[in-house]
Amino acid sequence: MNAVEKRLHQLRTALKSAESFAAKHPRALTASVVGALSCFAVTAFGIAPLAPDAAELPKRTLVETLAAPDIEAQLDELAAHSIGLARAEATRSGDTPDSLLKRAGAFDPAAAAFLRNEPLARRIFQGRAGKMVHVTADASGQVERVIVRFPADKAEQQGTHFTRLTIERDGTAFRAHTATVPFQTQIALGSGSIRTSLFAATDSANIPDAIASQMADMFSGDIDFHRELRKGDRFSIVYETLTADGEPVTWDGGVGRLLAGEFTNNGKTYSAVWFKDSATGKASFFGFDGQSKRRAFLASPMEFSRITSGFAMRFHPILNTWRQHNGTDYGAPTGTAVRSVGDGTVEMAGWQNGFGNVVQVRHGGDRSTVYAHLSKIDVKKGQRIEQGQRIGAVGATGWATGPHLHFEFRVGGRHVDPRTIAKASEAVTLPGYAKAQFLQTVASVKAQLAVAETMDGVSAAE
Repeated sequence: MNAVEKRLHQLRTALKSAESFAAKHPRALTASVVGALSCFAVTAFGIAPLAPDAAELPKRTLVETLAAPDIEAQLDELAAHSIGLARAEATRSGDTPDSLLKRAGAFDPAAAAFLRNEPLARRIFQGRAGKMVHVTADASGQVERVIVRFPADKAEQQGTHFTRLTIERDGTAFRAHTATVPFQTQIALGSGSIRTSLFAATDSANIPDAIASQMADMFSGDIDFHRELRKGDRFSIVYETLTADGEPVTWDGGVGRLLAGEFTNNGKTYSAVWFKDSATGKASFFGFDGQSKRRAFLASPMEFSRITSGFAMRFHPILNTWRQHNGTDYGAPTGTAVRSVGDGTVEMAGWQNGFGNVVQVRHGGDRSTVYAHLSKIDVKKGQRIEQGQRIGAVGATGWATGPHLHFEFRVGGRHVDPRTIAKASEAVTLPGYAKAQFLQTVASVKAQLAVAETMDGVSAAE
C-alpha cells in the first residue's frame, strides 16, 4: 500500500468512526463534524503533493491602484463640524423659561428672556403641563431653535390639524411664528378581555379612552354595555393614531377613528367596520354583512357612563317616596359632554323647576327626548341638530343630589324605556352602488383583525 492509498484508508476509517459517534452521541454531533473536518484537512495535506507544481503554471501579474484616504482633508472637515445638542423635554407645572432650558441642557439668558416676554413664545407655559418642547442648541449652549406643538387654534380644525410653534435664532435676536399643519395617521391594532369593565380592559391593552368610547358606540345597537357585558367577553380592534411631524400626539384628541372591530359578548361575535361612501361623503359603522350599525337613535346620550337609576320604580332621594322613574339617570362628573341621541329640532332650552337646566328635542315620528340637570346648555330653541351633536354638559341643577344626567324618551307624549328604543329603531342601509367598495374595505380589515386577535391585552402600531 503506497502513501496515497494509506491516506485514503485513514480517511475512510475516520469518517466511519465519526458516523458511529454521531449515532451514539447526537448532542456531540458538532464535535464529531469538527473532528471529521480536521481529518480531512490532514488528508488533503497528504494528497497535496499530487497537485501540479505551481512553478509550471502560467503566470499573470495583476496591478490595482487603491486611492489612499486624504487624512488631512478629513481632519479639516471634522474640525469644521459644529457639535451641538438636540433634546426634547416635557413642560412641568410651575416651569419657567430658565428651568425648561436648563433641563434641556441649554444655557442662554437671551433665549429665556424671549420665551418669557414674547406673546407667542409664552404659549409654551400656558394651559396644561406636559407639552413636548424640542430644543436645538450649539456646543456653547446657545439656543438655535425651539419647536412645540399644540392642538389647532380653530375649533373646526381640532382633531384634523395641529399648531406648530417655531422659535429660531436670527443673528443676535429671535423670531417666533406658527403654522397650522394636518395630522398624519398610523394604523394601530389592539385586543383585550373583559374582567371587570370595558375601560379597565382597554386600559390594560393601552387603548385610548376615546377609542373605547367609539367601540361602545359601534356596538351599542348589539350590546347593552351597561347590563349585558360579561366577564370573559373579548374584543379586537383596528384604529387610527395621530402623529404630529411624525411624533405621537399626547394631548386630548390624539387619536383618530375606530376603523373596525369584533366583539364577542356572551358567546356571540359581532363585527363592524367604519365605511365612507365616496359618492355622498357620508360615513357610518356597518356590519360585515352590509347592514348599518347606525340607527335612528343612539343607545346613550353620553359616550360612556354609569347608570345610577333606570326606568323603573325607585325611592326618590329628595321627596322620600316611592315613585315611577320615567327616565334613565347617568352618573358622570360635572362638565361631561351630553349629546343628542338623534336628529331633530330643539323644542325647549332653558330652566324648568325640578329639571333645572333642560333641553328637549323633537324628533320625527312624534318622538322627543329630554336632557335635564345640565350645568351648561349649548343649543337654542328652534335649532336643528344632528345625532351625536353636543347639546350641553352634565350638572346638578334643579332637584339633584349630585352631578348626573336625567334622560327621557317620549313617544306621543308617553314615557318609554330609552334603552329599548335604540335597538328597535330603524337602521340606515348601504346603497347598492357602494357594495363593491365596501367589500374591498371589509377584506382589508379582516386581515388586520386576524392579527389583532393574537395580541391579547396589547395595542401596537403596524
